[in-house]
Amino acid sequence: MKTISTLVLLVCVLAQPAAGYDRITGKPFASRSRVIAQHGMAATSQPLATQVALDILKQGGSAVDAAIAANAALGLMEPTGNGIGGDLFAIVWDARTKELYGLNASGRSPYALTLQHFKDLGLKQIPARGPLPVSVPGCVDGWFELHERFGTLPMTTILQPAIAYARQGFPVSDVIARDWQISIPILKDYEGFAETFMPAPKAGEIFKNPYLANTLEKIAQGGRDVFYRGEIARTIDAFMKRVGGFLSYRDMAGHSSEWVEPVSTDYRGFRIWELPPNGQGIAALQILNILEGFDIKGMGFGSRDYVHCFIEAKKLAFEDRAKFYADPAFNDIPVQELISKEYAAKRRKLIDPQRAARRYEAGNPALNEGDTIYLTVADKDGNIVSLIQSNFRGMGSGLAPDGLGFIFQDRGELFTLEEGHFNTYAPHKRPFHTIIPAFITKDGKPFMSFGVMGGPTQPQGHVQVVVNIVDFGMDVQEAGDAPRVVHFGSSQPTGTTMKDGGTVHLETGFPYETARELVKMGHRIQVNVGGFGGYQAIRYDWKTKVYFGASESRKDGQAAGY
Repeated sequence: MKTISTLVLLVCVLAQPAAGYDRITGKPFASRSRVIAQHGMAATSQPLATQVALDILKQGGSAVDAAIAANAALGLMEPTGNGIGGDLFAIVWDARTKELYGLNASGRSPYALTLQHFKDLGLKQIPARGPLPVSVPGCVDGWFELHERFGTLPMTTILQPAIAYARQGFPVSDVIARDWQISIPILKDYEGFAETFMPAPKAGEIFKNPYLANTLEKIAQGGRDVFYRGEIARTIDAFMKRVGGFLSYRDMAGHSSEWVEPVSTDYRGFRIWELPPNGQGIAALQILNILEGFDIKGMGFGSRDYVHCFIEAKKLAFEDRAKFYADPAFNDIPVQELISKEYAAKRRKLIDPQRAARRYEAGNPALNEGDTIYLTVADKDGNIVSLIQSNFRGMGSGLAPDGLGFIFQDRGELFTLEEGHFNTYAPHKRPFHTIIPAFITKDGKPFMSFGVMGGPTQPQGHVQVVVNIVDFGMDVQEAGDAPRVVHFGSSQPTGTTMKDGGTVHLETGFPYETARELVKMGHRIQVNVGGFGGYQAIRYDWKTKVYFGASESRKDGQAAGY
């Protein structure tokens, strides 16, 4: 990757068409037609996992049952992005109560690991791999919380497809195989990794994980307690002691998920829903509030003015993300003020319509922030779940506990070691989180469940999907396939500060003229063929009771219904 000082390279990279024209609709960005079905829909990043979800729906399972089954399958089939060693967040539309419910199933840092320990080691930031960034894995508890409230089938039925695939094997898909190969040089020497995840399978090769099959079987039969208070928790405790880690039986036994109220903003008559911190979802709401004050439709998709306004709004929101987003149990976070229209109006005034800002300060609202999988499922009764789950960096910490078949996440890397910060490391604290599910309602009814995985790309992707649909009139498939812009280099909750304006990555499909004009405005443009996230979505027409599913071409995924 090279920074562009001249525009020669941009001519050949950015002037290409995004994906051709859809053969049916003639729309410029759709890579395929929408999937349309009446009784149920699933969209995941791996086709076999999508089929698992549909099988559960056809057995009479709820959307949540099918989502858990698909997530379990993805933990096996896409260990590069998720697994039971990671965390989970979800938003659920319940057709019976006609309400949205939010679940924060993120784990906390170890009780025994202190800020002083990092100082004693002379560290300025938490390492990306190994035992120090490991926090309690919240995924399994998240499954059982969701199932207790919205499930219908027994967990033995729900987890059986993943167990069967783990024992019998499955052919690895293309994008996952590539990411797996990339992870090997980085993680091959970490304890337990090679035994379970090497050699890395090539696309089309069969991979089996009997260790994970055994673990899932125990969870299916013994419930959450076998993972957090039983045999598995004791194995984890012994493993972490052996490798010099701090995660203990006490940490596992003391874990609990939290049901939270989703928060929202109105964007031109559509209500966009996210979960509050410790995640970064409200950044999408802040960006949308700022953009609402501009004539985005009049600017046009891919135009200089639209891309500039988006980038500057993102920079503003991410300054607040760096300062305020953290575990609300440790801080008084001004969520409602941050997502208010009044606050957005003040922040919007800071944008120079002709020039890129090198830096912004965080705002001062009155006090009254890897790799991941995203999936969404809808059932015959109108229940819809938006679920995201992750190991954080690729295959996480690299540590695979003895005979359990999964990798611990390294989410603790996202704490800062700077004292006095909202996101400063502390024992039994949830780190800043990047993974965020999203939902849209219209007139109090479900409109769309969606997400865009990909670290700091996620709120940026959420905003662009919303703008594509609301301002530019795209359908659910086209909105995800349209080329994206991603800005990197903002200030971070880990303590780094933007001083140079960051860099702008334009995906193939943006006009050459847009790139040229952005450079004139002071934006630094980089050519990048990856890092634009992974999108799945289900759009619901409540009048006809029909689902429209989408899964983009950047991943191996599939949307399918019946």
